[in-house]
Amino acid sequence: FFFAIFDSFRKIDTSLRKEAIELAKGAEWGGQIMSVDDEYRWAGTKDPKIVITTSRDPSSKLKVFVKEMKLIFPNAQRLNRGHYDVKQLVQACRANDVTDFILLTETRGNPDGMVVCHLPFGPTAYFTMANVVMRHDIPDREAVSEQYPHLIFHNLGSRLGQRVCSISE
Repeated sequence: FFFAIFDSFRKIDTSLRKEAIELAKGAEWGGQIMSVDDEYRWAGTKDPKIVITTSRDPSSKLKVFVKEMKLIFPNAQRLNRGHYDVKQLVQACRANDVTDFILLTETRGNPDGMVVCHLPFGPTAYFTMANVVMRHDIPDREAVSEQYPHLIFHNLGSRLGQRVCSISE
């Protein structure tokens, strides 16, 4: 209705102005959130294809951490970055039907950040890590299980909490 009015450049009747403003606001922000808008609506229907890489010129500690993260994420492949840009890596991942791209970062040799990008069109989340302890630093450790991790998301009922849950699944 209001698209026809805007397309024809006619003045809106004064009795309809309030309704037109409300309709325009709804159209501007997309209106109601639907499952069609959710990038993760197909999560769980097929196994994810995950690529994990590092920032440029990684330290030996970050290389070990990437190997450990590969064991945590099911169906993950480790990619040696070399001198490629993130843009080139993401384009290659899109071309090969990769569902998630994970970039691990470090500061002064200590892993401290993880960027998770859902492909092909996002969203992207940045997680900060603190006090990272490597598996080989733990005494009397057992072998890593090949079982899928059990994720616990209690008390994350807000929209942001639900978004973090969907990114992590």
